[in-house]
Amino acid sequence: PGTQEDLAQNVGDRVFFDFDSATITPEGQRTLERQAAWLKQYGDMNVTVEGHADERGTREYNLALGERRASAVKKYLVGLGVASNRVSTISYGKERPAVVGSDESAWSQNRRGVTVLSN
Repeated sequence: PGTQEDLAQNVGDRVFFDFDSATITPEGQRTLERQAAWLKQYGDMNVTVEGHADERGTREYNLALGERRASAVKKYLVGLGVASNRVSTISYGKERPAVVGSDESAWSQNRRGVTVLSN
């Protein structure tokens, strides 16, 4: 309990985004609601939200898109009562794909916001 593994397995540590979007999907909202409850339970934990994009587009564009995605996740968590000073953001753009590939099945897994413990 209270570990990155616990968060990933029992709560969900990532939300996925539609192409060229930083809008939280209904499924993503449910995941973030579980994350907020988990973070309230473990009040001494801080997190970093990583914003990621798929390989399409320029490096600069995807870094900006990743930042918008990370910020959207942070804003949603803060809106659910998580203190903003507990949540930082970083964008990796397309530099850290979760799945290697040049098709929609890979791209859909790479368009994500990942919540990582930073304590």
